[in-house]
Amino acid sequence: MKDLLARYASSMDRVSVFVGHSCSVLFFACIVASALEVVMRYGFDRPTSWSTELSMTLCATAWVLAVGYVTERNRHISITMLELLVGPRVWRLFRLLQLLAALVAVSLLARAVWGPAMKVLSRPEFSGTAMNSLQPSYLKVLLLTGCVLYLLQLLANIIRWFQRTEKDSFGGH
Repeated sequence: MKDLLARYASSMDRVSVFVGHSCSVLFFACIVASALEVVMRYGFDRPTSWSTELSMTLCATAWVLAVGYVTERNRHISITMLELLVGPRVWRLFRLLQLLAALVAVSLLARAVWGPAMKVLSRPEFSGTAMNSLQPSYLKVLLLTGCVLYLLQLLANIIRWFQRTEKDSFGGH
């Protein structure tokens, strides 16, 4: 059983790293869309109706999907002063409390967004902007997807905590 859990944790780590690295392409696409908007608006006096909405959607996608990567790397915001004051043994217990609190909080968030995400799958919502995209529907489903990825990575980190194979996070936040 211990080996199976360790394999799950390693597999989830690989998925999180792959998704996190893949999100960098979305940030690059956002930069390209923003640069194109600047050229169109100020160079040709022909602003686009879609670049702002596209940029927001690309950045939101990268931000939500990269949460597993940030969690796998133990790079969430942390109170490093407290980490230095309490010592490694107490900090390890704080780390478990943090993982469990995050698990509960994200579970509640996933439960809260489940209904709206399922609703937009049967009846899509549109943005109401000039582009009138499916952005609201997309973002609701995306948030649920991000919650699932986050929960799966939290479980992997909890497994690593109990097996004492957790990555070192001292002072690197």
